[in-house]
Order: sequence, then C-alpha cells, then structure tokens
Amino acid sequence: MTTIRFHHIPILRDTVTELLDPARGGIFVDGTLGGGGHAEAVLSLLPEGSRLYGIDRDSAAIEAASARLAPFGEAFSALRGNFFDMKQLLAAKGVFGVDGILLDLGVSSHQIDTPERGFSYHEEAPLDMRMDPSAPLSAYDVVNGYPQEELQRIIRDYGEERYAGRVASAIVREREKAPLNSTTELAEIIKLALPAPARREPQHPARRTFQALRIEVNGELDGLKEAMENAHDLLNPGGILAVITFHSLEDRIVKQTFKTFENPCTCDPHAPMCTCGKTPTAKVLTKKPIVADEAELRENSRAHSAKLRAIKKL
Repeated sequence: MTTIRFHHIPILRDTVTELLDPARGGIFVDGTLGGGGHAEAVLSLLPEGSRLYGIDRDSAAIEAASARLAPFGEAFSALRGNFFDMKQLLAAKGVFGVDGILLDLGVSSHQIDTPERGFSYHEEAPLDMRMDPSAPLSAYDVVNGYPQEELQRIIRDYGEERYAGRVASAIVREREKAPLNSTTELAEIIKLALPAPARREPQHPARRTFQALRIEVNGELDGLKEAMENAHDLLNPGGILAVITFHSLEDRIVKQTFKTFENPCTCDPHAPMCTCGKTPTAKVLTKKPIVADEAELRENSRAHSAKLRAIKKL
C-alpha cells in the first residue's frame, strides 16, 4: 500500500534523462529520491555495471522507493539522509566521484498527499511539515513559538507574501487565545488576515505562508548554495548536475551558483586581464530554465512552477 501511495509522475522525466544521459554508464545520484520516479527512469537506461544511489531524509520514502526499485537489484542503493550531506553519505560507501546528479527540490508528492504530514492547507491535520519526521522542529513550534517579527520575516522572505505583517500579526493574536494546532485552522486565519482582493486570487490565500513555514521547518534554503558546490565537486569531468526548483528563491540560488561555476573570475570587469587566476569549472547547459510543455501540464498540474537547470563539469 505504501508503494502505491508513493507512486507519482516524475516532473520533466524525459528531459532529465536526456540531460543526465545514463546510457553512457557510471555512477548516478538521485539526491531527492521521493517516490523513486526519476530514479526508475534513470535505472531503466543504465548499462550493466552502473549504479544509482538514491538519497532521502524521509524513512517512508526510502522504504517505498526501495520496494519499487527492487527489480533493479544491486544497481540501486538507498541512503537515508539529507542531500546537503551527499559527500559524506557517498564517502561512507566508498564513492568519491559520480557521473550524474539529480536534485528535485521541494516537498514530494507523497508528503503533500499524506494529510497527517501537515503540508496541505486543504486537509485537516496537525501542524507538522517535517520532511524528516524525526527532526525536532515542526510547523507547530514555528507558528506558536516564534516572535512576531521573526514570523513576519519568514513569511515575507520565504513566502514572498506582500501581506506578511498582517498574517504574522493575525497568527500571534490568535495563538494568544489558544495554541494553533491544525492546518485548516491556520489556513483560515491567514485567509481572513488578507484583504479581500488577495483572497480572490486564483491561488489559495495560505499557499505562500505555508511555503514559508515549510522552508523554515526543513531548512531548505540554509546551505543550498553549499550543497550545490558539494554536488559540483563530486562530479567527474563530463558529469552532469540537474536541478529542478519550484519557487523563485530556490531558482535564484541555483542560477547564481551555476553562473559562478561557469564564470568564477572575481576581477574588475573593466580590468585589461584576469589576475585572480580562477577558471571555469563547469558549463551551463540551460541558459534559460527548462519548463514543462502543455502536454505535461495537462497530465501533471504540479509541473506548473517547475524549472530545470543543468551544468556539465569541465
């Protein structure tokens, strides 16, 4: 049953496999294993003797993906952990260089579709939002414990919510009466805090604030640049790093980090010659992010905000 619930349509699957080109063989990493959809697509193209490591911090994902990918035998290995620690996780397996890495950032389909995980504002559930259920910090802790100024900063910076002050004030006002416990309770508070025109927008009024809380709970942006750098360092020459993002904050970090790999020079752009000695270490393969086409959008609504960028190690 778990495997069925975890099954999902991998976003930009064909483009991902085209970029990673697993048919060339080697060692590949799916740093955000989730339901194993992308991993299955890569494994189906790997030649004999090649290998894919799948990393996820969610034990339920590890269990379900391992069952789904069992037919691939020793070609697949699951590693429990955060892709931020990819270097250490792979080093423990004696792996110090790889030929392709995929990072599909954000919350997995299973986590959204499992109401009790607390990611959805549509379903009644405890305020949780932890990608790793054993992690100490939950959305309940943030909503009920953070000072108003810090709540406002998170909602503004991570949710890009222009009414962050109003939302934070409403949360604090309501939690003073009694602790906020459920997703739907919080969603209603957010909705009522927004002016009427904002409540009539196509997207759910709570979407941006829930995104902000999820990012804070899981530390999704903390160290993302360093994680990109570590993934880049792991690549063998000719290796590919492909990253799928779902909001502008992630995409901005990935875009700027990739630019630095391609043009690391820190000299004054008006200087007659480079004196810093820094040379390009990767080539950006996607000058503009790749997005889903109309056919995929009809099949998978969650592909709407997805952006794919990739580099090739020199």
